Amino acid sequence: MQSAILGFGLSIPSHKIKAEEIAAAWQQDAESIKAGLGVVEKTVPNEGEDTFTLAFEAGKQAIEIADIKSSQVSAVFVGSESHPYAVKPTSGMVAAALECDPFCHCADLEFACKAGTASLQIVDSMIRAKQISHGLAIGADCAQAKPGDALEYTAAAGAAAFIMGLASEKNALCKIDHTLSFTTDTPDFWRANGKDHPEHAGRFTGEPAYFHHVREATKGMLEVGKIKPEEIDHVIFHMPNAKFPSRIAKEFGFSKDQMEHGFIVETIGNTYSACSPLGLAHVLQQAKKDQRILLVSYGSGAGSDAFLMTMLKDGVKLQPDTRETVYLNYSEYQRVA
Repeated sequence: MQSAILGFGLSIPSHKIKAEEIAAAWQQDAESIKAGLGVVEKTVPNEGEDTFTLAFEAGKQAIEIADIKSSQVSAVFVGSESHPYAVKPTSGMVAAALECDPFCHCADLEFACKAGTASLQIVDSMIRAKQISHGLAIGADCAQAKPGDALEYTAAAGAAAFIMGLASEKNALCKIDHTLSFTTDTPDFWRANGKDHPEHAGRFTGEPAYFHHVREATKGMLEVGKIKPEEIDHVIFHMPNAKFPSRIAKEFGFSKDQMEHGFIVETIGNTYSACSPLGLAHVLQQAKKDQRILLVSYGSGAGSDAFLMTMLKDGVKLQPDTRETVYLNYSEYQRVA
């Protein structure tokens, strides 16, 4: 018995800030920063726009695409490191707002930037175990960054949601073939209790953290799935910046064509728990029947979740976002960041 994605949705704020604005505020060289990170602008939550509102909007769209009743959803898991309440579940708020089955398994998850894919794994397991018929997995964040820190150029906001059910259902879009995780205790990034902003270990976040975990998870999935890199049609890696996923893709021999549709960091930024799920949501709009998808997330602290998926039908194009993008200056950004 296999699970599948039946519907998906995304929510991305219409407000953004350009790298030049942040650089000017700190008298830094915008061109060298953009060249180093590969990110030219990032999303910023509007006033009143938080992890819950983003998760709700993405979940609502996922239910519509899946073409099921919200009352059929009996599990909601929300992965985030910026839940609006320290004690009050975002998942329960989302389940109630979407009018899901009140006999609903709900929990908030936190594993840095991979909590969204962890929610996918949990719903996948519950469906395979026949504990539920339909579940909602969400990754959502309004990422925090200390003013003046390098993270300020990339920490962004967004959400991606997935309705999951059985692969045998007529509206099944993309089945989950395999999933696995690779985890260690690697303290590359953390936020102590009561602190407003995270700390990070600088260059330590590269090789012993991101690259080691993404590399091992990818190698493990290629072995478990008995598949070669050239046999995969679409690849999504976690995108803390543009350089890291590009480097790991080159290491495995993945082409720009394989990375194209899920590579969204340049103009959105790193949406943390929503980052690789948003990449998947973009791929699910473009992928064709029988194409294979590799998704590998990364969460500091540290671990990676890997998925191998197969499209059961052609992708579904979401309605285009017709809102006008509003670019903030740095003082406006500070009021909502």
